[in-house]
Amino acid sequence: MAFMIGNEVFSCFAFYSVLLVIKMYILAIITGQVRLRKKAFANPEDALRHGGLQYHREDPDVERCRRAHINDMENILPFFFLGTVYSMTGPSLTVARLHFLVFFMGRVLHSIAYLLALRAPTRSLAYIIAQIACFSMALQVLVTVAAYA
Repeated sequence: MAFMIGNEVFSCFAFYSVLLVIKMYILAIITGQVRLRKKAFANPEDALRHGGLQYHREDPDVERCRRAHINDMENILPFFFLGTVYSMTGPSLTVARLHFLVFFMGRVLHSIAYLLALRAPTRSLAYIIAQIACFSMALQVLVTVAAYA
């Protein structure tokens, strides 16, 4: 544990990881708020509490928010693993910070583009940029550990 806390790269990774978790919480809150505003509840008991079973339904705006949140989980969770392992390989702090910042900014832009239904290719470019950072970290991990295999 002391190695991780004293490791500047890991501390940088932890900083961006916490920001990503906060961003995921914000998306969850937005989804809940849109559900309430649109009266579109996934569970019958929630619909009953907010006006009746007719509100146990899907809504395109709620689904858009939900898909953005799911996409975050599909992409940020692997980043947590890759970033942790990458941090242990002894990369340059500057290069590591760039990886983490690019991924973070890509995911923020992706969420904004998703929620605002921005025209192509904004969302796709944001996704690709974030994935390039992850792919680069993965390659560097493989190269580093292959030397010891």
